[in-house]
Amino acid sequence: MNDEYQSINCDDYESLELACQHNYILTLELRDGETLEGKASELKFTKGVEYLIIDQSGSARSLRLDHIKSFSHPQIGTVVVSLSD
Repeated sequence: MNDEYQSINCDDYESLELACQHNYILTLELRDGETLEGKASELKFTKGVEYLIIDQSGSARSLRLDHIKSFSHPQIGTVVVSLSD
């Protein structure tokens, strides 16, 4: 996987913001094939890279936004994450 960060589509970012505002439990599929579930808590921007912070059973985990292939929740459906050009 490319280490240089690529921004994601604005609409996809807004869906993640909504998920964080409501602390939705998301099912996420990462680009490396890993599938996981966690409560969306916040979006962070650090050293030019954006991260989704999820809570998994009391432990915080940071996921690079460009490593997320898709996420889903009944309120927002399934969002396939597009990288910006």
